[in-house]
Amino acid sequence: MQNLIVGISDCQWSTAEGTNLITYALGSCIAVCLYDPRARVGGMLHFMLPESDLNPEKALQNPFTFADSGIPILFRKAYELGASKNRLVVHAIGGAQVLMDQEMFNIGKRNQLALRELLWRAGILLQGEAVGGKISRTVRLEISSGRLFVKESGGQELELTGKEK
Repeated sequence: MQNLIVGISDCQWSTAEGTNLITYALGSCIAVCLYDPRARVGGMLHFMLPESDLNPEKALQNPFTFADSGIPILFRKAYELGASKNRLVVHAIGGAQVLMDQEMFNIGKRNQLALRELLWRAGILLQGEAVGGKISRTVRLEISSGRLFVKESGGQELELTGKEK
């Protein structure tokens, strides 16, 4: 089993059987996970901030820092690897308010809103989500099966099926 770690402001894709995409300690950041069950293409983006116009120079250096520049790349690369928009299973995890001083900026909530707007414009629906709250989360996507697992801080790893809504 190979684990590909998706760091903060990072994105990874895979078609390799036996590979997991994993990101750790999602607080106000959001992980967007996608999977095409027929092509067996998986991708995961861990973005920090909603809009790239907050820091255009940083967006050029690393577009995965921002929802509006990272999400389109995540989907485009998945399509290049054989994924089809009408087969994609998409999940969102994170967007919590883990620090009290974030209340003033509401980064987690703003990240959620940016994600929803981008997906809405693209005509893509979320299959499931684990967003908001005040607890950080770790996420693991199995490329061989498309199964997605979420572990809240101090909790056990549970499968996110989309029926949690």
